[in-house]
Amino acid sequence: MSPALGLQWETSSNQGVQNTGVAWGIRIHLFLFVLLFAENCSAHTFLCCFPAFERTEAPRPPSAKDLHVYPWDKSSLKSLAVDLQKFEKLDAYALKVNTKSSVEELVQTLLKQARTDLEKVRVIWMWICHHIEYDVVGFHNKSLRLCEPTDVLRTGKSVCEGYAGLFQQMCRVAGIQCMKLSGYSKGYGYKIGQTFQGNSDHAWNAVFLDGRWHLLDSTWGSGTVDDTSTKFTFRYNEFYFLTHPALFVNNHFPDNSNWQLLKPTLTLKQFESNLQHNSDFYKLGLLDAHPQTALIRTENGTATISVECRPSTLFTFKLEGTDEHGLLTLRKQGMKLEIYPQKTGRQELQIFARPSKSTEDVYTCVLEYIVECKSVDKSRRFPKDLHQPVGPSWFTEKQGFLRPSHPDPIIHTNDGRCSLTFTMGKDISILASLHADSSSLSEEMSRQHIMQIHRGNQVEFKVHLPHAGSFVLKFFTKKKSDPGSYTFVFNYLITCLNTEVKWPAFPLRYSKWAEGYELLEPLSRLLPANRNVQFKLKMQGISKVLVQAGDTYTLTLSRDGFWEGTCNTTGCTELFVMVHENANHGYYSHILKYDVETQ
Repeated sequence: MSPALGLQWETSSNQGVQNTGVAWGIRIHLFLFVLLFAENCSAHTFLCCFPAFERTEAPRPPSAKDLHVYPWDKSSLKSLAVDLQKFEKLDAYALKVNTKSSVEELVQTLLKQARTDLEKVRVIWMWICHHIEYDVVGFHNKSLRLCEPTDVLRTGKSVCEGYAGLFQQMCRVAGIQCMKLSGYSKGYGYKIGQTFQGNSDHAWNAVFLDGRWHLLDSTWGSGTVDDTSTKFTFRYNEFYFLTHPALFVNNHFPDNSNWQLLKPTLTLKQFESNLQHNSDFYKLGLLDAHPQTALIRTENGTATISVECRPSTLFTFKLEGTDEHGLLTLRKQGMKLEIYPQKTGRQELQIFARPSKSTEDVYTCVLEYIVECKSVDKSRRFPKDLHQPVGPSWFTEKQGFLRPSHPDPIIHTNDGRCSLTFTMGKDISILASLHADSSSLSEEMSRQHIMQIHRGNQVEFKVHLPHAGSFVLKFFTKKKSDPGSYTFVFNYLITCLNTEVKWPAFPLRYSKWAEGYELLEPLSRLLPANRNVQFKLKMQGISKVLVQAGDTYTLTLSRDGFWEGTCNTTGCTELFVMVHENANHGYYSHILKYDVETQ
């Protein structure tokens, strides 16, 4: 075989001498041709025409200048400054190349568009990631695996050993120092908290660029295998190209610790116990997570997880497949999650994230923990209607809810009453509702336990709980000019342990109850029988106010702008407040309705 031209000569016993003479004759002519060609070409031109003749120096082992400080400094995701936009044309070219006759010819074709060593590595990387598929059959049956570079190129598929071997061979042909590394990985088939022993289970590469070693994994860069372990899907992953070593070690542990390219290096025990941050964690702009260990043990029935990030990111979670047993709150730079498992033993916790600017409501799993719970906090059973995340945040600010009076997601009340205020940053209509698992009230009736009061750009929500327990206070909004339906924005958790609490609803508000109206008293829909009741309301643009009970009473406008007066509930079961909006009109509009206790 001639490595330069890819010519192969076969001989047999019948034609041995003759073919041998012919072969030697051709070799002599080829040798003379090469000499003549070399005399008329520069060395660079010669090597470009015959890239297989390029020879790399013997790879040097990692030294001090290759090492990166551990843990990650939260800067670049890569170990070498790379402008991906400058690779666009090169990447597109690599995807179109379809040469598979030999490794040498393939590299020769690819290098037509590559000049620097970085570009050579990039074009090789892109070609492999988009043309070699993972051999799922070979993974399950070792006897069917093909890992030699020529076989991988011919079949277009292999396992990690074949990916790394082909990458190394192509780099050698291109004149790039490259190492094939082996070790343990937290990849396909990995279970959280497992230990590693025996032979290595994965292979990847290191390339020498700009005087330093850099890590990459073309297997993981090419795509994914589904959960059923039967199908590979091409899904390019930029993260594993020249990955920062402090991030690469999250799921790659080399047999030779020097190839971690870290100071200090991690032990295998640390690698096994450390939390796995998959590529999506970093691609979404997340920076750090606590705790850093994959196994979490609860204390007094609870555990806390936090994530730090730069951009505005939305989160959710699943503890054993449900988000009912926790409180997730958003922060400007991440999130905080408090979980309260409702059973003992080991349970799986998954945390999902998505960019807030994404038009698709699709969350990606970014972290996985195993939670070990030894005791259950029964007092932390949350209503099923509680939606994650809980409480106000930067997200609710974007929706128009500014300067909340209660920044915490939980509101504790001893007497069953609470009041929340916001400054509104948008011209929106707000709908609030109250929900509880133990309540027999309908959604419409429970909404009557909330009184909404507008004062300029401020809005107040008075809440009177119908009984003790845990309630969800939900807020929905829509543009005032939008005739469509309301959209959920966020919710609070309101708790009351006082079993004596039993507040009636607020008076029924009719459609003529305007946004700027305010009721100061009476706030209870149920009024006592045979009693004088004091009324006090604040309403602009009203000419007259009547209260219709057994008799009709007129409220008077005070100097400070309140409509006030005393009414008697004798002889009636219902009481109505009516307003005369214009002195020129001859009719009144009902705005409030009260019930009177029966004797």
